[in-house]
Amino acid sequence: MKNPMGMLKQVQQMQAKMAAVQADLEATTVEATAGGGVVTAVVTGAQKMVSITISPEVLGDAEMLPDLVVAAVNEALDKSRALAAEKMQAVTAGLGLPPGLL
Repeated sequence: MKNPMGMLKQVQQMQAKMAAVQADLEATTVEATAGGGVVTAVVTGAQKMVSITISPEVLGDAEMLPDLVVAAVNEALDKSRALAAEKMQAVTAGLGLPPGLL
């Protein structure tokens, strides 16, 4: 080890950056729709559902409504995971870690 104190400082800086990214993800929301906008799901960057909005025009369709809800929620979660991966990649860019490790 060339400089253990320098390495420790880098680790501490990275931890602080990761904590800031996680806080940012908690505060950031992504939105996805299904059925041409009749169902809208809003999810945080930390993959927590914030809200779901269902247009009154589809409330009577008991067969299609669950599929639309699932589609909107899954798309919102996919967007949230992509956002989180992008932000974490920015923090770990110079570390030489394999993709997908964090």
